[in-house]
Amino acid sequence: MQIGIDSFAAAYDDASLAVNPSDRLRDLVEQIVHADQVGLDVFGIGEHHRAQYLDSAPSMILAAAATRTKHIRLTSAVTVLSSADPVRVFQNFATLDLLSQGRAEIVAGRGSFVDAFPLFGLNLEDYDSLFAENLDLLLKVRDNEHVHWSGQHRAPLTGQGVYPRPLQNPLPVWLGVGGTPKSFARAGTLGLPLMVAIIGGETRNFRPLIDLYREAGAQAGHPPEQLKVGVHSLGYVAANSQQAADEFYPGYARAVGDVAKERGWRPMTRAAFDAQRTTYGAYLIGSPDEVAEKIIRHSEALGGISRITFQMNASSLPHAKLMDAIELLGTRVAPAVREYLSGR
Repeated sequence: MQIGIDSFAAAYDDASLAVNPSDRLRDLVEQIVHADQVGLDVFGIGEHHRAQYLDSAPSMILAAAATRTKHIRLTSAVTVLSSADPVRVFQNFATLDLLSQGRAEIVAGRGSFVDAFPLFGLNLEDYDSLFAENLDLLLKVRDNEHVHWSGQHRAPLTGQGVYPRPLQNPLPVWLGVGGTPKSFARAGTLGLPLMVAIIGGETRNFRPLIDLYREAGAQAGHPPEQLKVGVHSLGYVAANSQQAADEFYPGYARAVGDVAKERGWRPMTRAAFDAQRTTYGAYLIGSPDEVAEKIIRHSEALGGISRITFQMNASSLPHAKLMDAIELLGTRVAPAVREYLSGR
């Protein structure tokens, strides 16, 4: 199982907002480098287009880390494909793949905000059709140097070459999903690896959707080993469980509170937060031993997963705290999970 980290380069509390944006991005690159040094497998950068985030151009951040790392895979988390030109997405990540000597990946999804639609002059009513069309074109470009393609929302391609070509063939493209059955089935039918965002509830409740993905893939003729499942979860590791919860909760509650005001949700409470840290709750927040055991439990509940990534940046923790958590994740959590799986 691959174990890694996702970051949105977010800042919600006063302390993090007070840090110069240039310094925040420098710190983020240092976190990617440290994750590589302690043996983590993957680091993902999200995509948002609002004031609290610095990740509007994830491939640029990953490129900055590419020449300073050796082994860690570098991926989007997610590329908001509904509002992006698939040709440019491919070119950006193909370039990243060359810079990293074959470590780039794309996780394509819809994203959790719609800010990009008015920003790029798109109609929100085209939300679904844009994503389907852009995913189709992205896969066409990935698989063909010269592309013949036409669609509803973009000028056709009539055999133009798309360059550069990546080192990996094919360039890995995962489908990032939330909780929509249609999205799980689509990933299976296309034979794409699946990245599931599980940020609340009980992780085991996603098993029927993952079964749907695997069934759709089998019906489309894709071999089981091609149908990989990854999980993106809120997570944080500290020396003990109480410390992890106490450090993570304040910043995360503030971030959720800001979004809750926009969407009419209830604000996060400590009781609700702690409930997600229990045996079957989605959060991977605790001591190294607790988190390792929970990763294994989640994997077994979902019928086996290939990747799990921690979203630690959501709580706007200081750089030093994130570096400590990366250290524990790489030196304590990942080895424990790998030892268990190899023994099994």
